[in-house]
Amino acid sequence: MLVLFETAAGYAIFKVLNEKKLQEVDSLWKEFETPEKANKIVKLKHFEKFQDTTEALAASTALVEGKLSKNLKKILKKIVAKDAHEQLAVADAKLGGVIKDKLNLSCIHSPMVTELMRGIRSQIEGLITGLPSREMAAMCLGLAHSLSRYKLKFSPDKVDTMIIQAISLLDDLDKELNNYIMRCREWYGWHFPELGKIITDNLTYCKCVRKVGDRSNFAASDVSDILPEEIEQDVKAAAEISMGTEVSEEDINNIIHLCDQVIEISEYRTQLYDYLKNRMMAIAPNLTVMVGELVGARLIAHAGSLLNLAKHPASTVQLLGAEKALFRALKTKRDTPKFGLIYHASLVGQTNTKNKGKISRMLAAKTALTIRYDALGEDTSAEMGAENRLKVETRLRLLEERGIRRISGTGKALARTDKYQNKSEVKIFDASGDSTLPAVSKKRKIQEVEEQDAEVAVKAKKIKAEVKVCTAASLNGWPNTCCDSGVLKQTTVEDDEPVKKKKKKKNKEKQAEEEALSEEPLISPVVENTEKKKKKKKKVTNEFED
Repeated sequence: MLVLFETAAGYAIFKVLNEKKLQEVDSLWKEFETPEKANKIVKLKHFEKFQDTTEALAASTALVEGKLSKNLKKILKKIVAKDAHEQLAVADAKLGGVIKDKLNLSCIHSPMVTELMRGIRSQIEGLITGLPSREMAAMCLGLAHSLSRYKLKFSPDKVDTMIIQAISLLDDLDKELNNYIMRCREWYGWHFPELGKIITDNLTYCKCVRKVGDRSNFAASDVSDILPEEIEQDVKAAAEISMGTEVSEEDINNIIHLCDQVIEISEYRTQLYDYLKNRMMAIAPNLTVMVGELVGARLIAHAGSLLNLAKHPASTVQLLGAEKALFRALKTKRDTPKFGLIYHASLVGQTNTKNKGKISRMLAAKTALTIRYDALGEDTSAEMGAENRLKVETRLRLLEERGIRRISGTGKALARTDKYQNKSEVKIFDASGDSTLPAVSKKRKIQEVEEQDAEVAVKAKKIKAEVKVCTAASLNGWPNTCCDSGVLKQTTVEDDEPVKKKKKKKNKEKQAEEEALSEEPLISPVVENTEKKKKKKKKVTNEFED
């Protein structure tokens, strides 16, 4: 059996002298306690030394990735091919499969081989002759540094830490600038309050204050390089009639120093923004094309790195920055947010409120693809980002035009809107709407009038009959109840005398009413009958009350 052993100095091929002892895996370490015992188990057959660190790094990276390097392939063809009938013990099963496919050599990998490799590594200085221990240690250290650098894939152009620091500093500068400018306007506003309303731009305001100083100098100073002519004239006119207080020269010097700080920070912010824009185009060009350099940098900073951002799904990319609102919505069982940092992208900003959720979801899906392409792909072009952005813009156009599309005979086409024409209409007041009573025709049919008269006569007869019965019962002293208007009245024998007295009075009242009725003209039979009916009811009730 042959053993392939890789070291930092080169490739070593050993010949196993006693294979029977290899069967005892648990006690195999005892055979490698000393170099003398190790030489009885294995013997060095060939050692191929690396020329430099670059060759060692190439060989190590090939072994890490499970590939067969050119140098190792030559060694196996020269040395192992002579003993093709013997098995080759390898430390990596993947490498053994590659060797078997390309060189047709039988390879073995088992726990026994792992213990054998461990024993050889412990006595490597005694097994490989002609290689000093100091040189072996130096080559191990150099290869370790090179291999670590390769694994990290270190490249100054692909460091996203600079983006995270730049976007954080940019946000801090914006906050400081706002505080400084607010303080400057408030401070100088005591001296010249009208200037703040005339000049709205903060940087122009600070430049003007730094150049002029006291408001009395505006009349003699020339600020045409800072302000337009019209605004310059307004400033000079306002300076002459200003209501501000007088300040000392020391106060003006402090205000000018503050203006210098604002101008310097503004210039540095512009420089930092250009740096961030160039760095984003170098590290994540597709992401920059999709959402812009500021939003892309904030997404990277929020995730921690470009690789961490690439591991997030599209739904997480959509809600990055809105975690607090998301968990609050889940806790209160309300609607979850539809967007986070991606809301500030230009594609989401130019949509209407109804379609913002749909566009942010689609933009997050396409952005997740571009992030993975930038983080894991080798191509540095921005073609993929441009294609995906075009798809999102097409989808946005379809959503906005959905309401005005129609199906024509030849297919789908945009609906043409007619020109608006103002048509003035003269409206007349409708007097019929004033009355809420139903309109009834004045002329009524003769049949309807006769039917109503007949009904009224029948009702009057019934009422007279009821009144006669009630009066007879009350005169005879019979206990009786008379119903009128839902009220029950009972008469007794004891009420005979007062009833007789009141009858005379009522007879006189009847005669007076009849004389009054004979004098008044009759309006209609319906009205007359109803009035008689009411009077009879009143008489009956009065009699029973007495």
